Amino acid sequence: MVGESGRPQGPAGAAGRDGALILGIETSCDETAAGVVAGGRRLLSSVVASQIEIHRPYGGVVPEVASRQHLENLMPVVRRALEEADVRWSDLDAIAVTRGPGLVGALLVGLSGAKALAWAHGLPLVGVHHLTGHIYANWLFEPEPELPAVCLVVSGGHSDLVLVEGHDRLRVLGRTRDDAAGEAFDKVARLLGLPYPGGPEIDRLARRGDPSAFAFPRSRPDPDGFDFSFSGLKTAVAVELERARAAGREPDPADVAASFQEAVVDVLVERALEAAARTRVGSVWLAGGVAANSALRARLAERAGRLGLAVRIPPLALCTDNGAMIAAAGAFARAAGRSDPLDLDAEPEWPLRAPAEAEGAAGAAAPARGRP
Repeated sequence: MVGESGRPQGPAGAAGRDGALILGIETSCDETAAGVVAGGRRLLSSVVASQIEIHRPYGGVVPEVASRQHLENLMPVVRRALEEADVRWSDLDAIAVTRGPGLVGALLVGLSGAKALAWAHGLPLVGVHHLTGHIYANWLFEPEPELPAVCLVVSGGHSDLVLVEGHDRLRVLGRTRDDAAGEAFDKVARLLGLPYPGGPEIDRLARRGDPSAFAFPRSRPDPDGFDFSFSGLKTAVAVELERARAAGREPDPADVAASFQEAVVDVLVERALEAAARTRVGSVWLAGGVAANSALRARLAERAGRLGLAVRIPPLALCTDNGAMIAAAGAFARAAGRSDPLDLDAEPEWPLRAPAEAEGAAGAAAPARGRP
């Protein structure tokens, strides 16, 4: 069932047709999504079928259930994305699809569907890294992005700082060594008895709490580097709750949520600003599902603005997983002449590297079947 759709206005209106028309398909986790983008920047449609209600009773995503839902949702979502964009298959120039990282079964549903559609309609296929897609959400709204920039990519499974030097030049400055920020949000939410997904619940609850009520740690695995570690923070919350309950006290959940969130936001923002200073860029971007967190958005905008840095934060609909971001990344990959063969395989543990190494590695030199 299609759960959500949106058509944010692009530059000069969403009806424009300048630039290559790319269909993007995203199925890396529990959202079946498709979108159409023109010229890498003009968002014509974005349709998302959410599985939140299906997975909520389990407290997290059940991989087999997610894969079966993708099988049911994929073609209805793709058809609706084309309808909302008012394009036909013959109008498209390529199909972009998330190749990894993610749940292998979920990835295979989207990848197999994209390959079948590319073959049937004679279209080039472009495999896209999921995190590259999140970064390219920053091309789908005005004004045009400034390069180079440091992008903080934060999601359920990833916390990465990426130097974006150009469309074919991404350099990872730091990444999570254990729990990613979004994973920590979900685990702390479970400790507090909050429903899945935990991130939005913590965000809402924290607005009523005191962020200074608990002195939770701010971890730095390498004093001179930009890696993240949130496992210790999650453990500190668990220990604080156990200690209080053993003493017959029940801490205010809002205070715990606010203090935990404050620690996460402090680390993310400080590390991003330090990376921007060290690389001497003039722009800091945010991307990924945790980029929807209200405290993170406000803190990064305020702190970076105070330092004179340009700040780029996607609209909420472009923070969570969507097909439009995959289409945007695919558009720039096609503009660079990249495509993949139809035997392209999923990469559930795919590390983020420069697109020239990663997205094109398996098939950049191989001829694409279908339209060149």
